[in-house]
Amino acid sequence: MIAEYGHVALIIALCLSVAQAIVPMAGSFAGYRTWMRLGHSLALGQLVFVAISFACLTAAFLQDDFSLQYVANNSNTLLPTEFKISAVWGAHEGSLLLWALILAVWSAAVALFSGHLPLVLSSRVLSILGAISVGFGLFILLTSNPFARILPFSPTEGGDLNPLLQDFGLIVHPPMLYMGYVGFSVAFAFAVAALIGGQFDSAWARWARPWINSAWVFLTVGITLGSWWAYYELGWGGWWFWDPVENASLMPWLVGTALVHSISVTEKRGAFRSWTLLLAILAFSLSLLGTFLVRSGVLTSVHAFANDPERGIFILAFLGLVVGSSLLLFALRGPVVQRQQGDVEVVSYSGLSREMILLLNNVLLVSAMAMILIGTLYPLIADVLELGKISVGPPYFNFFFVPMTLGLMVAMGFAVFSRWKKTDALMLRQKGMVPFLISLGAALILPLFLAETISWESMSWEAYSITAAITLGASFWVVTMSIEDLWQKLDRGYSKRDSSKRGSSKRDSRLKNLTKLPGSYWGMQVAHIGIAVCALGVGLSSVYDVQKDVRMVPGDRVEVAGYEFTFDSLDFVQGPNFGASRGQISAYKNDRLVAVLYPEKRKYEARNQVMTEAALDAGLTRDLYVSLGEPLKGDAWAIRLHVKPFVRCIWLGGLMIGLGGLLSVMDKRYRRRRQSGAKLSAQSAAAEAVTQ
Repeated sequence: MIAEYGHVALIIALCLSVAQAIVPMAGSFAGYRTWMRLGHSLALGQLVFVAISFACLTAAFLQDDFSLQYVANNSNTLLPTEFKISAVWGAHEGSLLLWALILAVWSAAVALFSGHLPLVLSSRVLSILGAISVGFGLFILLTSNPFARILPFSPTEGGDLNPLLQDFGLIVHPPMLYMGYVGFSVAFAFAVAALIGGQFDSAWARWARPWINSAWVFLTVGITLGSWWAYYELGWGGWWFWDPVENASLMPWLVGTALVHSISVTEKRGAFRSWTLLLAILAFSLSLLGTFLVRSGVLTSVHAFANDPERGIFILAFLGLVVGSSLLLFALRGPVVQRQQGDVEVVSYSGLSREMILLLNNVLLVSAMAMILIGTLYPLIADVLELGKISVGPPYFNFFFVPMTLGLMVAMGFAVFSRWKKTDALMLRQKGMVPFLISLGAALILPLFLAETISWESMSWEAYSITAAITLGASFWVVTMSIEDLWQKLDRGYSKRDSSKRGSSKRDSRLKNLTKLPGSYWGMQVAHIGIAVCALGVGLSSVYDVQKDVRMVPGDRVEVAGYEFTFDSLDFVQGPNFGASRGQISAYKNDRLVAVLYPEKRKYEARNQVMTEAALDAGLTRDLYVSLGEPLKGDAWAIRLHVKPFVRCIWLGGLMIGLGGLLSVMDKRYRRRRQSGAKLSAQSAAAEAVTQ
């Protein structure tokens, strides 16, 4: 019976979303404040009923209700409890219900925290979010109902959750990723509401910016978690494969990154209005495109959920409706918005200014997105047009993406010292001289040291050392420019004469300046340094990674990149729903034991599926990574041994990027919601003066 409660709750939530889509919007045009306020209550009510539906599905999993087809296909009595809960979103139907729940959470958050917004704007934003909820509610109920029964005879035992998904990564990665995906619907709703109302000024940008930054933070952390999960779970030792579904999450992140920068220009300078609107529409459209790619069956991927043309057609129609209508509205109303001046005068800017650097940032990020989009969709288009089976792999993506990333990192270094409207070229050269020399020294010297100490066994040391040099140079450039900018701001306003008059020390002056720096400045610095750390991990782990596939029997020893691996023993262990052959492999460095690793070859009992569970010894400067292959003749096993220098920097950098976005969201200027627009503008200008 609990499944029927969940089904009915989902139908009620759909009815509320229909009302949310219609009533507040109609009230905004008719001037009925009661109708407009009703949008807030409807959003909260929708969240309550979607949450009830989600809780009912979770209860069905915990109770092993195999009369539900979705539960029977993705769970069994042996599945551990934590994986029964995560199995709720482990396949197509449940993941869509999670999407609907998160969309309801974002809508409710807008309803709760939009008291400072004009009622007309907040009601239109909630109405647009309600319309999106209608689309996903219909999609779930008509094509992907997780409460469908198996009648009249239900199985006594279920199938099993995909062994790849029986991991902590499933618990944290999809919810975090969906929070980012769905969060861009708020940016989309703000953009469409601005186009409808014709009001798009700095106050609008200030209201929308925390929502955009929040969605971007969630998506950043979600992608980072997904990369980390693939690295240790798939057993290949890779962290990014340019898989079409991986690309589907990277594309909205790239556009979202451009949007984060573009809206800051709109807020502070009144420029980039059209850029900001278009990027907000594009970010959410790409999120929907990712949904289509994952669930339509048009591509093959370990990440894909469904293979159902009916579902694909529904999503494609919804995608076309959302993208087509929003772009048509942009074409009709965009010129009106562009002519509007708002509360900040739009000024011209020179070819060397912060505006121009951020414009270059937007162009590079959108170009990178377009390159990935072409590489992802071209094989599908070629197949449809019967041009043959075409595979677009890492060489294509790396050829275009790496130079664009380097260009972005060069621009990031200059961005911290640039000024609005016009920047002195001589000043930039002076500020960049010391960081340039440090970066050049790091690029020339450190690869020689790393090649000797980490992996002189690499296939082509000469070619790889160039890659390492470029990676180190670009990373040090971003970090040293950021440190120099921070140091300069801490020293601003101090002189020995002031010290003698006031009795203050240089240290006191620096601490005072430190407290004046706003959260958005700290967010920018942490995120930029995070990109440098991530790039360092990508470049050095690619250059100095050493892998060996070997045949070993217990007692054998193999040397890899200065480490000696000993195959000590092999045992059988019993898990909650699997049996596993577990190896014990000891790693030595200079005859000193540094790690004992336990890779496993698991066989899951429900469907007799075999999974490789790699073993890791993680460190900041290197990972030891061991996975069991197939058993060979006698007592021998195929074993893959990796030594991966600096690979942890990839995820450390990703978390730093997310932390930078979080610091920007927490900027106190955006927490003072009920102040007048003029006062907020004055505070924004004062804070910007500190960062200049």
